[in-house]
Amino acid sequence: MKIAFVVLVLLLVSAPLASFIVSQPAALTVDPVKVIGFSTPVHVRVEDPHGVRKLDVEIEQDGKTYSTTSIETSAKRFFIQRHAAPLTLTSDVGRKKIPGLHDGKARITVTAVSNDFRALTASQTLDVDIMTAPPTVTADGVQHYINQGGSEMVTFTPGGAWTEAGVKVGDYTFRSFPLPGHPGQYFSLFALSWQLDPETPMWVYATNPTGVQARSDFWHKVFPKKFHDSTIRLEEMNLDRLVNQIDPDHKIPGDLVQRFVYINSAMRVANNKTLADLRFQTEQKFLWTGAFLPMVDSTVEARFADRRTYTWEGKKVDEQTHLGYDLAKVAHAPIPASNDGKVLWAENLGIYGNCIVIDHGFGLQTVYGHLSEFLVKKGDIVKKGQVIGKTGSTGLAGGDHLHFTMLIDGVQVNAVEWWDPHWVKDRVLSKMGLTLEGTDASAAPAEPAAKSHKAKPKKHHR
Repeated sequence: MKIAFVVLVLLLVSAPLASFIVSQPAALTVDPVKVIGFSTPVHVRVEDPHGVRKLDVEIEQDGKTYSTTSIETSAKRFFIQRHAAPLTLTSDVGRKKIPGLHDGKARITVTAVSNDFRALTASQTLDVDIMTAPPTVTADGVQHYINQGGSEMVTFTPGGAWTEAGVKVGDYTFRSFPLPGHPGQYFSLFALSWQLDPETPMWVYATNPTGVQARSDFWHKVFPKKFHDSTIRLEEMNLDRLVNQIDPDHKIPGDLVQRFVYINSAMRVANNKTLADLRFQTEQKFLWTGAFLPMVDSTVEARFADRRTYTWEGKKVDEQTHLGYDLAKVAHAPIPASNDGKVLWAENLGIYGNCIVIDHGFGLQTVYGHLSEFLVKKGDIVKKGQVIGKTGSTGLAGGDHLHFTMLIDGVQVNAVEWWDPHWVKDRVLSKMGLTLEGTDASAAPAEPAAKSHKAKPKKHHR
């Protein structure tokens, strides 16, 4: 009995004593920083149940070591903690804090000492490049004429250490790509979105890995556009068919008008984001040749950036902008691919119904909505003029037609420019030293046959 009691006492005493003596190095995590600029945050996390006695963040260059952060607490060898919370900190590293650093190679070392009897040390090192010199960028000297809601292209030359370059138009950013046949030069297709002020600033930029940015303005002139306004009385629309085709299980709450407004607004935003995000799947090469092909002999029932006010029983219930062309011929008319490209999307997309998106390379894409039938699938390579589907009234369409639009790096633009062989030649191809190969100007009018804005529109709106 005495032996059992002694064993029990020894166990009770030795268990906590073992926790004092037996330990392991702290779990140390340092964000994988590769480049240090004028002031770059380095995030550190230390997990040790006994706490941290000392934590040092140092940077070494040319044999000299500089301390950026040092934390030290009183040592605990007997009355130690068992469940200390993780320690996190951010150390600002760079020439702002350490003027002696210069651009070039360096090494960051983070060391943590456990606050217990053994005081074990954990350490982690990062090889980094210090980079504080800003990049350079020079825009072309070409005159750029831009229509509000339209497209343009600029070429430029970035220099120095840079990782990203392109065009800024207000809050919009457009990527750049190597200019074919011109080593060291880049180009950006960009747009002045329809709702932006004509005075919106625009410039080319280049950014280095630490976020330092260089910019260069380029000569441009913007032509403001007046877009069409219209009022759509929902009483004249077949709301029951429109809404229940998109929401057959009545998942959207509210009455018929409320459900329509949700589809026309919130769903529109989500669907347009899906379209915009397809820019990340673009090919970094030309897939198209010459001017884009409209649906010839069609009637224009709505133009790009038409502003629509929706009313119910005389009261305004919604307002949206129609970003595309509505083109109508006969029911289930064949739809030609506007140019060579690769199919990125061939399935239903909410308000657009059965929808096809074709990528033409370098962020340029075309959208075909409201189809009654698909004749291509995702991944197919298509040629200009190839029939890819048939018109229909799927999605938020009041009648059989094609909704057609174009996107530049996710921003919807007026397609009428891209239907014009002369515009394509002057604004894009000539700046690249390319010809108008594959274009038959007689087969590609600047715009499909259009109705007068004064004519009463058919009920094909979405």
